[in-house]
Amino acid sequence: MLKQSSLDTLKAKKNLLAFSAGVDSSALFFLLHEQKINFDIAIVNYNTREQSLEEVQYAHELAKKYNLTCHTLNAPQITANFEAKAREVRYAYFEEIITEHNYDTLLTAHHLGDRFEWMLMQFCKGAGCVELAGMKECEVRENYILLRPLLHVDKSELLTYLKSNAHKYFEDSTNKDENILRNSFRKQHTQPLLQEYLNGIKKSFGYIDEDRALLAPEVQIHACDTLKYFVSSDNRRADIVAIDSCLKQHGYLTTASEKNLLKKQTTLVLGRKYLVTKTNDYIFIAPFEESSVVMSKEFKEECRILKIETKLRPYLYKQLHIFTKVKELLRNS
Repeated sequence: MLKQSSLDTLKAKKNLLAFSAGVDSSALFFLLHEQKINFDIAIVNYNTREQSLEEVQYAHELAKKYNLTCHTLNAPQITANFEAKAREVRYAYFEEIITEHNYDTLLTAHHLGDRFEWMLMQFCKGAGCVELAGMKECEVRENYILLRPLLHVDKSELLTYLKSNAHKYFEDSTNKDENILRNSFRKQHTQPLLQEYLNGIKKSFGYIDEDRALLAPEVQIHACDTLKYFVSSDNRRADIVAIDSCLKQHGYLTTASEKNLLKKQTTLVLGRKYLVTKTNDYIFIAPFEESSVVMSKEFKEECRILKIETKLRPYLYKQLHIFTKVKELLRNS
């Protein structure tokens, strides 16, 4: 069920599995174990359901049984925008563990249904081909690889696997709440289509992945502390995809209107949190600093000569070691 390419990526690596005790992550747990892949698990308890404590207990039982480490977080209470905030908390925790314990990969149990659901919902909201392609099986991030080994597998196949092997798993009762848009969309549209056209949908995503590589070639994003930067391509679409991907890793989701503005403007402040600006051959992504910082004449003159965007200057003035790097890049471009 797991692709050889995924197994090859995981061998001889220190791997961390994002675990929830649900169908998807439980199936991935046992599939990895069958293939003798070494890994640890991390589980987040949002304290929203009574069953959550049982799921955490099950995670620890598995860790003890199979001699692996189980990292656990009791998340702070989330009072609004639960889905987005929970994702932010979850990935911040995973990345903290990855840094602290030197993991090479983070595995998530996203499957074909998740990808198809995302595609249809984006299509109904309004999206281009690259956005519709959705999740990638493998993403190289700043200090780890994000791998989704089940992206080609339908949930029905995972359930069959778990039941045929008598593996324990939990069902999240909130997945049946159709007041949540994602759940109603899944029941009314995604699941019926997958049941009827599973093989065709699998083939389509194979073609989509090939096409995405042509439409938006992979862009290598570099980092200097909190500054992210990359060489702008001739493909503005690819640049915007790279910006979107970079910000998503930091928990910021760019809106459709912001993406449209990025097509037209070389400098944009997003949500008063991030600044995106193009100077010479480079696109810089930095935390946004208000312009109230008093800067020296020498600094401002250097920025003027290098044509550094005015809105980026307060951030660089506070981070002079990053300014040194930016000067080096611009003088050599």
